[in-house]
Amino acid sequence: MASMVTENGCGGAEETAQPKGPGRGAVRWGPQHAGARELASLYSPGKRCQEWISVLLCFSLMAFNFIHLLANFHLGHVWYIQLGIVAGILTADFASGLVHWGADTWGSVDLPIFGKAFIRPFREHHIDPTAITRHDFIETNGDNCMLTIFPLANMAFNFLTLSPAEIYRFYPWYCYLYALAIFVTLTNQIHKWSHTYFGLPRWVVFLQDCHIILPRKHHRVHHVSPHETYFCITTGWLNYPLEKLGFWRTLEDLIQSVTGEKPRADDLKWAKKVN
Repeated sequence: MASMVTENGCGGAEETAQPKGPGRGAVRWGPQHAGARELASLYSPGKRCQEWISVLLCFSLMAFNFIHLLANFHLGHVWYIQLGIVAGILTADFASGLVHWGADTWGSVDLPIFGKAFIRPFREHHIDPTAITRHDFIETNGDNCMLTIFPLANMAFNFLTLSPAEIYRFYPWYCYLYALAIFVTLTNQIHKWSHTYFGLPRWVVFLQDCHIILPRKHHRVHHVSPHETYFCITTGWLNYPLEKLGFWRTLEDLIQSVTGEKPRADDLKWAKKVN
């Protein structure tokens, strides 16, 4: 069980162990791994275009909604705003875990459209964890930006069409949605920082050290093969309680009993590639 590994990285040596039997001596992890090279080559111009559009739309809508949130601010909402922000962060952390667990555990790169576009990065990340540190802002954040476009667009539409009284009534809800959208958008950037050990801004390191965002040592637990725990990657606040509850293992056992599919089968297939 990966949960036996402590947050200070003890047991991380498992990640660098060489395979036994056929293929012994082949590169086990990193950019020279055969599977990592093949997965990286599947990043297409069409995917790049989708990421650019998603980033531009997302940040435009964020700016628009932020202006309207400021314009409709009332002191009477202060406590609700604080509660909404905390709830938004917790929701984003759980959502990051759910998406991360789902993409790590199920599905295949061979699935039409969805596989190469959205599952491929998860497979690449486990056999070349530092690849994300070589991705630029667009590739790192494009998919997460795409997820927030529709709720942000709906919020913008409401600001344009609802009366001031209706906006006042729904304002705490909008603060929750906005905080959720921000942290969902930033999740993969935060994840990238958790793999970056040199050149991080001091304020990022401070937030990691205070566990306001995902700390580097905390995230190492997930990267011990077979990558079966600590899936939440926004703040990581929910990883320990979910692990103690056996949440992910229970879901996996339920799905396997219904479908017969084995968790992380595709992930293991790519890890074993030697040519």
